[in-house]
Amino acid sequence: MTRILLRAKKDPFNVLTPEESLERNVIGTNSGNLVFIQSAYKLLSARDTRIDVHGRLPQPDEADRINERYDAYVIPLANAFRPEFEFHLSKLTALVRRLRIPVVVLGVGIQSDTQASRDRLRPMEGTIRDFVGAVLERSERIGVRGEITGAYLESIGFRDVDVIGCPSMFMYGPRMRLEKRVERLERDARVSINASPGVAHIGDIVRGHAERYPNLTYVAQDLDTLALLLWGDAAGLPALPAERRLDLSGALFAENRVRYFVDPLPWIEHLRAADFTFGTRIHGNITALLAGTPAYVIAHDSRSLELARYFAIPHRLATDVSAGTDAAELYAEADYAQLNDGHGARFERISGFLARHGLRTIYADGDPDAFERRLAATPFPPAVDVTTAATRPSVLRLARLARYRLRRSAGEWRAAMRRRTASYTGATGDRG
Repeated sequence: MTRILLRAKKDPFNVLTPEESLERNVIGTNSGNLVFIQSAYKLLSARDTRIDVHGRLPQPDEADRINERYDAYVIPLANAFRPEFEFHLSKLTALVRRLRIPVVVLGVGIQSDTQASRDRLRPMEGTIRDFVGAVLERSERIGVRGEITGAYLESIGFRDVDVIGCPSMFMYGPRMRLEKRVERLERDARVSINASPGVAHIGDIVRGHAERYPNLTYVAQDLDTLALLLWGDAAGLPALPAERRLDLSGALFAENRVRYFVDPLPWIEHLRAADFTFGTRIHGNITALLAGTPAYVIAHDSRSLELARYFAIPHRLATDVSAGTDAAELYAEADYAQLNDGHGARFERISGFLARHGLRTIYADGDPDAFERRLAATPFPPAVDVTTAATRPSVLRLARLARYRLRRSAGEWRAAMRRRTASYTGATGDRG
């Protein structure tokens, strides 16, 4: 029996209500995280393998117990090399240093702009070195999301780096084939859009497409939109900070065209009915691809760009997309030949990476169909939409929303204090 501890806040089969998902933040502030966690969990579910998720970051003093109970600690990471995550990265390093079992990192990446500027990373370069060095003392290689991150780690002295992409694209193993279902996007096309706050023109793009395509839906991934869908109008409450605010079309809410998913399977099924998905959310578009729906990435940062490049997902830089750009233009431009033709080789690469660390995949030694049947039989909650809030008494809704805002503000204050402490102490992996 191979025993794996997986860094994840939620077991894929653990059913939570949307309220529980929000209040416990099992999505890690972005529901896209659920997709790569479920994919990693499934990929590792080989025969005679037991996977446990911790639900929170283990503390260094738990290392002895982990060493005794598990054969590997697997860490799926996204854009973990960013200043906002430095404190957590340091804590993770402190744990890794006390482990004696293999530590396997699946797809870590840097957070930068599309030109891969390293200015924001320089103050935390020591923290990144500490983490990567600690991992490579326990494993042969470290897996990164794309060439941008690979080049960065090589530039600071690390050579044992494999570009393996993100586990999310391997939800269905070596099988992936994208075909366009309609010749062109007409006004009545079923379009799905996703968006990230802070991207230039994104509000205008969403509003324009909401008017142009009456069957368009917006799939949100941020916690604040989930809170608004669950608890309603934020009237009288403090406004969101600009970096977290997305000025959407009021029609999207008024016409019940906003959706939020707290589990991957209902999200995939929703997008299976779409003709086309596009936007700035990399996992919003990957989820569409998993559903067999053509998708197009508007790459606004290094994390979305390097994954789009690695997997040959059709994309443009955000600077090459204006408020007047039409989804029909992106759809006509999209070509999935390289994505389809290279997927098998990319799957073999991540499988080989796992094999080098003594881990088998469900596709080499397991039953992926049984995994999917179990998922299909699990009673996941449906999409959250504007009708959800209407089922709650208004006073209770506003009270819950107010409490949520206060908790978010307190959390941001604590994060600021952690960043300030890191600046005083040098932000090394030695901090407890």
